[in-house]
Amino acid sequence: MKMLRTTLDHVRLRDKMLLLYFLCVFTPVVLTNLIFYHVTSQNVKEQRMQDISRALEQIKIEFYREFEDAMEISSIFYTDHQLNEVLEETYPHPADYIAAYDSYLRHILNNTYSPAYHSVGGITIYTNNSTLLNSGGISFIDEGVRSLPWYTKISPGRQSKPIFVRTDDSTGEQMYPFSLIRRMNYFYSQNGREKILKIELRMSSIREIFNNLNLQGSLFLLNERGGIEYTTDPKVDINHKHVAYNTLKLPEDTMEFKTNYVLTSNLNGWSIVAAVSRDAVLYEMQESRNFVLLLTCVNMLLPTLIIIWITRSLNVRIHRILKHMKKVKNQHFELIRGTESRDEIGQLTGEFNRMTLKIKRLINDVYMADIQRKNLEIQRRHAQLNALHSQINPHFLFNALETIRMRSLMKHEDETARIIHNMARIFRNSLVWNKDRVTLREELELIRCFLEIQQYRFGERIQYEVQARSEDLDNLLPKMVALTLVENASIHGIEPLKHGGRIEIHFEHEEGQLILTVRDDGVGMSAEQVQRLYGYMQRQEEMGERIGLQNVIYRLKLYYGSHFELAIRSAPGEGTEIRIRIPVDRVWNPQKCKKAK
Repeated sequence: MKMLRTTLDHVRLRDKMLLLYFLCVFTPVVLTNLIFYHVTSQNVKEQRMQDISRALEQIKIEFYREFEDAMEISSIFYTDHQLNEVLEETYPHPADYIAAYDSYLRHILNNTYSPAYHSVGGITIYTNNSTLLNSGGISFIDEGVRSLPWYTKISPGRQSKPIFVRTDDSTGEQMYPFSLIRRMNYFYSQNGREKILKIELRMSSIREIFNNLNLQGSLFLLNERGGIEYTTDPKVDINHKHVAYNTLKLPEDTMEFKTNYVLTSNLNGWSIVAAVSRDAVLYEMQESRNFVLLLTCVNMLLPTLIIIWITRSLNVRIHRILKHMKKVKNQHFELIRGTESRDEIGQLTGEFNRMTLKIKRLINDVYMADIQRKNLEIQRRHAQLNALHSQINPHFLFNALETIRMRSLMKHEDETARIIHNMARIFRNSLVWNKDRVTLREELELIRCFLEIQQYRFGERIQYEVQARSEDLDNLLPKMVALTLVENASIHGIEPLKHGGRIEIHFEHEEGQLILTVRDDGVGMSAEQVQRLYGYMQRQEEMGERIGLQNVIYRLKLYYGSHFELAIRSAPGEGTEIRIRIPVDRVWNPQKCKKAK
């Protein structure tokens, strides 16, 4: 920041104003409008894509409704006992069949009053009963029918499922219509009659469904194998050959939207795909872009004119002051003439004129006296600095503690001397930070010093157990991490209890990880306190004035990043267990290397 300020000090005022314009007007306006355009465009794009997806879902539902209507009719015919009897009957004379046809078949084959029939283009029953007449929705199954593609797809088994295919034996349609075909074998045929029901869907209804005004592109109805069964693209010929959707060469700017039929009878695995041009989807985004460009120009023009006008007013007057200051430098004490203004530059001009009038008087009378006063001030500052150097340093405290310990030994107060020695070691270690990591052996020494001091304070109220394997003592860990956890367990966990408690410290080695566990049976923590401690794991702020476990988490993140684990288990009245996993890092020990050889 200081370097930037120094660099700006060497930039001319006109260039600073230009820089100020670009940083505070031009760039914010451009960035704001770019962000506005981006957000608006994304919203328009998402809204348009949602509209297309909803339209696609609507087409899917309406087409399935047409299919369900045909399925409903086929189920009625399939289970109609009277219809089966009429088709099974052998008629000795055509008049007998015509009577049966007029009494029942004509009614069900031409029932236009049912809403389900509105989506049906035609119903035909194929049979090999030669006593029926081949007319009025009844057709014979001859060699021509058996050679049709849809006939070979019908399953010959009992109670076979219906099939949904496009049939090519109709005329007058640009695209072969969809038909629902099934064998009418619900009832057992004593005469070996073969009966097939074919229900054609009305293609005008299908086209009306797929010609959705919200989709400005091509629609494709795909079967479970990815073949195209219907399309609104006139360039794709699916009547005379099978066309797979993945073989189509769509334009590079095509966006695809897809919806699937899932867990639906006969349409399971079918899907509807919309191929829409990206320009059609993003057309409204282009309108938003034009609006943003216009808004940007308006927002920049007026501020630019105002800034030029104000900058000129400042620049001209400051240059005039600079010109007269150079004259004063050359001993020409000339005043600035002109109308007085009340802004800061006007005040600066007035103060400059007053300064110019006083310089001559001050240059001889006050200058030398001021130099003497400055010299005295410098001497006084040096004296204060020397006084600071003579302040007490921490070594005086160490020496004082060592003197008290030696006095205690001379008086045979061994326990007091040991406690003072432990306190001095902890104090010295906490102030020496030139070594940021220590071995487990060194950390254990500090832990034992601290626990001995606590046991000296509270006696039998505090018990502890420290476990660590000898082969792990050369492992490195951040300095005073374990000691801080032990201190928290003692002060915040055990001390509030009247009857005291127990602290267990375990160090373990497992799969390249050093595991530190500090457990106490103290007062414990609430769930909110535990969650707050876990929250420190996610924060990225600097250390500041943190202490305790918060400081430990910060240092672990500093040393190991995300390669450490912290687990806290605690409940009020049940104690606390804190477990830390860190990567194993051992100090190099040449003596052990020689023994290993």
